[in-house]
Amino acid sequence: MKLTILGCSGSIPSPTSPASGYLVESGSTRIVLDLGNGTLGAMQRSVDPFDVDALLLSHLHPDHCADFGALTVLRRYHPRPPYDPVTRPLPVHAPADAPERLAALYATSAAERADTDLSDVFEFFPLSAEPVRIGPFEVRAFPMAHVCPAWGFRVSAGGRVLAYTGDTGPCPQLVDLARNADVLLAEASWPDFPDAPDGLHLSGRQAAEVAKTAGARRLLLTHLQPWSDRDAVLGEASATFDGPAELVVPDGTYQV
Repeated sequence: MKLTILGCSGSIPSPTSPASGYLVESGSTRIVLDLGNGTLGAMQRSVDPFDVDALLLSHLHPDHCADFGALTVLRRYHPRPPYDPVTRPLPVHAPADAPERLAALYATSAAERADTDLSDVFEFFPLSAEPVRIGPFEVRAFPMAHVCPAWGFRVSAGGRVLAYTGDTGPCPQLVDLARNADVLLAEASWPDFPDAPDGLHLSGRQAAEVAKTAGARRLLLTHLQPWSDRDAVLGEASATFDGPAELVVPDGTYQV
């Protein structure tokens, strides 16, 4: 598997990175995990968005899904698409209320929202614990601990495993998500601090503890907020996890 970072800034885009978005490729199949602010533009440097085989949204905070509105415009109004998006809608695996929430994102008024149906160019599938097969990929979703319904994704292909936390605070499901993963792509929004809010985000230390307990082989840290101390986040992760740990960078590519 090949992982390309479309964006890795937490909560909002930073001056140097879009928000969360990740392209994962195996053979000729391409899936995208999350589509936050600015990621659709970054995606076009790596792949034609029409060539993406499925989109998976971990949750519906804007920094993980805001560019869905732009993707809707592209799929509906591109004058020369490589195929008819109406006869070949893009599969979207997302929380159950995604069709209504994303219609509200796209619509410009309450009246338009009532008439907005995104099923012309998308096919929605609600996330659950049941595994999903997308070409060579098997994707399992794990419920995470966040302030809204949120999921992590365990992506397997060719005998390799990528675990992606999405947004989450510490929770037991994280170890199951990351167990023996070749790569754990973990949010680490901030350096560790006393009285961090529950059910919101991980620190660098907490992400590393998950990687260590789960037996993950490599730790990639993402979703750092622009105001966070990057050196502190990486330092505490490296001090906790025995394997390789690094901060991902926009447009970076990583073999899983």
